[in-house]
Amino acid sequence: MARFRDTESESRAVNALGQRIARLIEAQGPLSVAQFMTIALHDPQGGYYATRDPFGAPKNDKGGDFITAPEISQMFGELLGLWIVQCWHDQGKPLARLVELGPGRGTLMADALRAARLMPEFLSRVEVVMVEISPALTAIQKETLKDSGAAIRWTTQIEDALDGRAIFLLANEFFDALPIRQFVKTERGWCERMVVLDENGALTFALSPEPSALAIARSGAPLGGFYESAQASTALAEQIGGAIAQNGGAALIVDYGYGAEAGFGETLQAVGDHKFASVLETPGDVDLSAHVDFAALAEAAQSGGAVACGPVGQGELLEKLGIVARGERLIERNPSAMHDITRAVERLILPGGMGTLFKALAIVPPGSPKPPGF
Repeated sequence: MARFRDTESESRAVNALGQRIARLIEAQGPLSVAQFMTIALHDPQGGYYATRDPFGAPKNDKGGDFITAPEISQMFGELLGLWIVQCWHDQGKPLARLVELGPGRGTLMADALRAARLMPEFLSRVEVVMVEISPALTAIQKETLKDSGAAIRWTTQIEDALDGRAIFLLANEFFDALPIRQFVKTERGWCERMVVLDENGALTFALSPEPSALAIARSGAPLGGFYESAQASTALAEQIGGAIAQNGGAALIVDYGYGAEAGFGETLQAVGDHKFASVLETPGDVDLSAHVDFAALAEAAQSGGAVACGPVGQGELLEKLGIVARGERLIERNPSAMHDITRAVERLILPGGMGTLFKALAIVPPGSPKPPGF
């Protein structure tokens, strides 16, 4: 068998899932980064999302490893809900399906549905579909949404949500967790980064001995530069674009990533207990994610026949949707919460928080009105 060059070797105490991955590599050979991510995040017995609730602020009663925008403030979900309602109204109030991918605790959907009550006709004409593969999170979502008053069903397959009706879809911090492949520029070409075993049997990264046949569209990469290919993400974006082009609707994708300015750096990261962690040391115990290539998602959605708008910064979108005025109204109703509300708004919209690192992409049918905020 060809020898793989070790690129990150260190002594590690491997957990149970890591031991199983090591045995898989011994039996079948090296894993791509995409294969490793899929196992680490979604293995039914030890995968990160399959076994736990990862959401929560540091040192609070919820615990968790990270916090997302809907958990920071109700305003985020409310504004995204009103965005959906406006797009639905602009497209003639069709019989529709409201879909969320990777709904977390259900907080975003709960806030969106509460805001949507401003137009009761919307709730009477939509079926809510939550696409979730984690049994643990599904149980939490059902508890969160039990009093929403909406017709809600759960599915593990997005195909179950995209047929027949106009699709209005939300995906917040979903695409960053889809698997990626990594390639490194070497003197012999672009070589795929793989997960192998070092001489002590620990998981480590290594480069394939032969260059990949994958065509890299971007030029100017230095030796040692990374190219990350998110084939699962672009395939899904094309699928969503095709459904919206055919049936109508709109999708709003919010995540951290980059637009046209993609470089050649590595973005794969692990987070646990609100701190960066080793990607390989304890698979299944930490979250894995990578920056989203929004330009690639936009191109894929357009290949599906839809129109892509953006990306724009999360801060720019939320400001255009009225988050500052919404925060002021909440402070008027509850002056004692002024500090917390102000901090939440700043965290969501300012460059030092989530305002520019996080971006938003809208997908709409050809000929439809331009969506709010874009």
